[in-house]
Amino acid sequence: MTVFQKIKIIGQLSSAGVVPSVLDEVPGLASLDSSKYVLFPGFCDVHVHFREPGFSYKETIRTGSLAAAHGGYTDVCAMPNLNPVPDSVEHLRPQLDLIERDACIHVRPYGAVTVGEKGQELADLQGLAPYVAAFSDDGKGIQREEMMREAMKQIRSLNKVLAAHCEDESLLRGGYIHDGAYANAHGHRGICSESEWGQIARDVRLAAETGCAYHVCHISTKESVDILRRAKRAGVNVTCETAPHYLLLDENDLQELGRFKMNPPLRSREDRQALVEGLLDGTIDMIATDHAPHSPEEKSRGLEKSPFGIVGLESAFPLLYTGLVKTGQISLEGLVEKLTSAPRTRFSLPLGNDFSVWDLDASYPVDPAEFLSMGKATPFEGQTVYGRCMLTVCGGKTVWIDPSLQEK
Repeated sequence: MTVFQKIKIIGQLSSAGVVPSVLDEVPGLASLDSSKYVLFPGFCDVHVHFREPGFSYKETIRTGSLAAAHGGYTDVCAMPNLNPVPDSVEHLRPQLDLIERDACIHVRPYGAVTVGEKGQELADLQGLAPYVAAFSDDGKGIQREEMMREAMKQIRSLNKVLAAHCEDESLLRGGYIHDGAYANAHGHRGICSESEWGQIARDVRLAAETGCAYHVCHISTKESVDILRRAKRAGVNVTCETAPHYLLLDENDLQELGRFKMNPPLRSREDRQALVEGLLDGTIDMIATDHAPHSPEEKSRGLEKSPFGIVGLESAFPLLYTGLVKTGQISLEGLVEKLTSAPRTRFSLPLGNDFSVWDLDASYPVDPAEFLSMGKATPFEGQTVYGRCMLTVCGGKTVWIDPSLQEK
C-alpha cells in the first residue's frame, strides 16, 4: 500500500478524484505512519492583501504566496488597494508580472471597480475582465448609489462577480473599534454596526434590480447575517464571506494592542454567535482570511493609532479546526467545503489536483515568529491550536513541506 493510499481524503479533489503520486516521492514521508494524516483539496481564499506593487515593505507576492502555501492554500485572490491601483490593464500589468515571476501558488488579482478606488468614475471593467478573478474596491465602500448601480450593470454584462467592502463613511465618525461595551469602558471611539449592514441592505436591493453576482466581504454583524439570509430566500444572486477572527473572537477578547485592530472590528458576542449560526445554515458561503499584513512598527501603535489589518493565512485552518470542529460546532467536512469548493464555485476558479496534507493531532501555540508572511500581527498569538500543515502541492510541485519531513 502506498503512502497516498493510506491517507484519508476529505473533500472533492477533482472530477476524477485523482491525486498525483508526488506523495510517494517526498523524502521522509514514506517512512512515516501516514495513516494519521488527512489530505484536503488546496484551500482557496478569495480575500487577501499581498501589498505588491506599491507596499512591498509590508508583504510581497513571494512572501504572501509562501505564507499561503504554509497554511495549505493553493489559490488566493489578491485585493486591488495597491499602487498603482489595477483600474486598467496598464495599471494591472506590474502585478501580473510580479505574480508570474514570484508566486508559488495560484494568485489571481482583483480589478478595481472605480478609478483609483475613489468611487467617482468606473474603471476599465471590460478591458480588465479577461485578467481578473472579480472586481472590488476593497478597503473602501462605494458611497454613491448611482455609481454602485452602474458598476453592477456593467459587471453583470461581463459575467463577473462584484465583491463589496460595505462601509458607509458618513457613519464612521473617527471610530476604530466596535461601538460597544469595550469602547465605552475604555474611552475609545466606536464604529457602529449600521456602517456595515446599511450599505449591505442598499446593495442587496441593487443586486436584485440589476441581477449582478454580488458578494459581500468580511461580514461581522448579526444584522448583516439577517439581511443576507432574507436576500437568499428571495432569490437574489448574493454570497458572502466572514473571517476566522469574527467567528472565534468578539469585543470581550480585545486588548490595547494593534494586533487586535482590523476593519470591520471585532463585534459583540451576539454578533459572533449570529455569524456561527449563519455559517451553519448556509447564509455565510465561505471563510476568507482578509490577510492584511503591516510592518511591525506600524502595528506597534496600539488600538487607536495602528492601521487596520491582521494576518491569517498561516493560522486559519488550525484555528477553525480547533475552535469550531473540535468543539462540535461544525463537521470537518463542512469546514473544508467552506474553504475549498464554495469559494471556487462562486468565483469560477478551477481546482485541478492541488492539495495539502495535515497532521490533525499536532498541537502547538500560534507563534508569529514561525510565519513566512512579513506580517506578524495576529490576535491569536500564543493560543494553542491543533492541526499542522505538513505538505502543500500546487500545480504538481511541492510548494511547502514541513521541516520535520526533510529531517527524516
